[in-house]
Amino acid sequence: MSWPFDIDGCLQHLIASDPALGRLVRRIGPVTLTPRTDEPPLDALVRNIVYQQLSGKAASTIHARLLALTGHPLQPQRILDTHPDALRSAGLSRAKTTAIIDLAVHAAEGHIPDAADMSAMDNASIEACLTRVKGIGPWTVQMYLMFCLGRPDVFPASDLGIRKGMARLYGLDELPSPADATDASIPWKPYRTIASWYLWRSLDITADALPAAGT
Repeated sequence: MSWPFDIDGCLQHLIASDPALGRLVRRIGPVTLTPRTDEPPLDALVRNIVYQQLSGKAASTIHARLLALTGHPLQPQRILDTHPDALRSAGLSRAKTTAIIDLAVHAAEGHIPDAADMSAMDNASIEACLTRVKGIGPWTVQMYLMFCLGRPDVFPASDLGIRKGMARLYGLDELPSPADATDASIPWKPYRTIASWYLWRSLDITADALPAAGT
């Protein structure tokens, strides 16, 4: 699926709005990620819960084990029929196990809108709906808004990778606070989702390969 906005215009805006980010965009090249707009919310949210505060490799392994237990695509009742100890055996923490079970309860009771309904809701309404689930906070909602709904202007300022990326982008000695990161991101509006992707991608590049100021 493609992004639901003009990605070329987005990149032109980011390059023009911030020389440092513009150099990074040119170094990394076009956006290679596309949103999973057709993925059921339950599947997406369970993945986001699993990935909280874990490296991608570790989270991917745990997520695969979880799906082996519960089947795919996920069904609320199948999760609820799986003993919590079995869920934890996949590598889930106690808190994440509780969150996934509570999410399944909400989904079984019809409190989690489907993908079509989610796409018609604004960001604030989605956050209000999803954060009723134990263990789903702003970060998990932001990941859903960015990578499933393709919302263009989501900025997860508290994310460690975002703060590390900004420190590298601007040559800072210390990580910016979430508030400072948010302030610095203002020129990137209304495309901070894509700017965030570039910050995360910058962490995969060795420091000596990053563009220097003025290049």
